Amino acid sequence: METTMTPDQMEMVGGGILAVIGGIFLLVSLVFYLLGCLGVANIAKKLGMSFWGSFVMALIPIANLILLAQMARKPIWWIILMLIPLVNIIIFILVWMAISGNMNKPSWWGVIIILVPLVGLIFFLMLVFAEAPTKSATAR
Repeated sequence: METTMTPDQMEMVGGGILAVIGGIFLLVSLVFYLLGCLGVANIAKKLGMSFWGSFVMALIPIANLILLAQMARKPIWWIILMLIPLVNIIIFILVWMAISGNMNKPSWWGVIIILVPLVGLIFFLMLVFAEAPTKSATAR
């Protein structure tokens, strides 16, 4: 007995496979997004902010820019600069330089975090797992 598939059946199988691959990609992306939000919230906690409040802000698209500005101790209007193409690259470098400095790390870490993809992830994780800065350093 020979089993053959019609072109319509092959098309349905192909669509099903693509749906599964797309679902897996979506799930993996969601996991990495949540891990990034947890990392930012952990850094915010070390800078004296509430962990859960920071986590919720990190989850919400524009609110996470507010959180980054607060962590860097920059004015809220910098959010507008964060939304302007090409300008935002410089602003995010300055923001992460300030966050690194507030965590008692070299400010050049902010340049690495934004401009060097894999190494930047390692430096971000080093900030996440670093010890909280002392009170005198956070008062800057």
